[in-house]
Amino acid sequence: MKRFSFTAGTGFTTNSLILTVTAFLLSFSNGSLVSRVLEIYPLSAANAPAVLSLALTIGGVTVMVLGLLCFSRSTKPVLITLLLLSSLAAYFMDSYGVIISDDMLHNVAHTNPAEARDLFNIRLLIYLGLLGIAPALAVAWMPVQWRGWRQESVARLKLLGITLALVIGTVLLFGSFYASFLREHKELRQRANPVYFMSSVIKFARQTFASTATGPMIVVGGDALIPQTDQTRELVILVVGETARADHFSLNGYERDTNPRLRQMNVFSFSNFQACGTSTAVSVPCMFMLDGETKNTLEINKQENLLDVLQRSGVNVLWRDNNSDSKGVASRVPFEDFRSPKLNTVCDSECRDEGTLIGLQQYIDLHPRGDILIVLHQMGNHGPAYYKRYPPAFEKFKPACQESDLSRCSREEIVNAYDNAILYTDHFLANAIELLKKNDSRFETGLFYVSDHGESLGENGMYLHGMPKSIAPAAQLHVPAVMWFGSNFHAVTPAALREKSKMRFSHDNVFHTILGFFEIESETYRPLKDILNEAKPIKKKLLADESTPPLRP
Repeated sequence: MKRFSFTAGTGFTTNSLILTVTAFLLSFSNGSLVSRVLEIYPLSAANAPAVLSLALTIGGVTVMVLGLLCFSRSTKPVLITLLLLSSLAAYFMDSYGVIISDDMLHNVAHTNPAEARDLFNIRLLIYLGLLGIAPALAVAWMPVQWRGWRQESVARLKLLGITLALVIGTVLLFGSFYASFLREHKELRQRANPVYFMSSVIKFARQTFASTATGPMIVVGGDALIPQTDQTRELVILVVGETARADHFSLNGYERDTNPRLRQMNVFSFSNFQACGTSTAVSVPCMFMLDGETKNTLEINKQENLLDVLQRSGVNVLWRDNNSDSKGVASRVPFEDFRSPKLNTVCDSECRDEGTLIGLQQYIDLHPRGDILIVLHQMGNHGPAYYKRYPPAFEKFKPACQESDLSRCSREEIVNAYDNAILYTDHFLANAIELLKKNDSRFETGLFYVSDHGESLGENGMYLHGMPKSIAPAAQLHVPAVMWFGSNFHAVTPAALREKSKMRFSHDNVFHTILGFFEIESETYRPLKDILNEAKPIKKKLLADESTPPLRP
């Protein structure tokens, strides 16, 4: 295409095109950054110079980055791609208050088409059209002159040198402002579009490349075994929740009765449970890895996890998924996809979590030997289309937001829809417990529910999840965790567990607690990280006796 080619003496220079695109991005694609900066540094005679210097500094850094990436015929493709991606980044930051970190990109890479459709709306198209496609077409059709390699190289070095000098001079001139800004407001820096998301892309690509490097699988718990003295069989359902926050469970004191059925079932709610990440792609692998909080989640492809240890020791393991997938956790154990009517017989507008319970009794009966762990991965409260996450019969809190574009709903409507989804999770978990009760005479039965991460519902203009953990609000990290035990389960006494339910635990405790559930002996097992561990465990019939009153936190 002629206009895409370089001409000898007319049109923009590559440097002027870089400056023009930078000015556009700074002016129109950084609404989230500008609004947050002005909240902290309101424009006044005292603040205005420093705030304006911040715009110069961010613009200068952008120019330097683009100056290193754009040269000769790479200029237009790089700028066009950047404009399109920046428009999407601007939409998500402006609409949901999220940050485009490497963890967020990892989550995006594992998003299935159904989840992506929930994020697709008119507002996104407007952002993409006005901030992405329109300027990208302008760049594509803009004539750019080429002055030869020597002259272009000299001009580029001058641009980079002058820009670097301006940035350094600005930072030195407003030294006290930048000392505070860089130390106390990391979240603001991460909203710089496109500089931060470009660094996130590089970090994500490096991690992904490292995770695909070939090498032997690291064995975890190679010595794991169930001692011969354990003559009883365990049947445990582990429910991996989705996007539930602890402060919206009435078991934890929430003013709305979002857990009416669980409240009647003698469950233990752990009210101070913390997630190891703010996205499914991070938290799900983390909670199944040994010391997952200290590891990069991409290591899931390099080392065994909890399910491998259980399977090796003789436990029958089954993973049923009604979410995107297991994020690599269940790659070596039996896996069943319940996102479609092929397996899930409880589907209306979408397939429901309670469908994962269908046929489980048959599975249990077909395994007459060995312990059994069944993992159920919920769709739960996956946003932003909370109204899709529950059948109409569970729309108790009204009016409920019926949009995936949360900007079209009031905060009350958003919370109502979210709480209705929590109410449906209560129903689902209660049905799972009823299934376990039917098998109580043959097994030591137990249920462990824990959500992968929480959710922001408009606090401080923030929605959804995926914020970097270091700056994430409590709403995205404080998750619900619930346990129930059958009458034959050998565990701590109810009084001891009631006290423990107030203590602080995290996803790092899941690995060791599940090993403790099955009484597995291994050097990897750490009793102090087992939620149920006591110095002298007491065997007794407990917790499912309907004659005792429900236990509350």
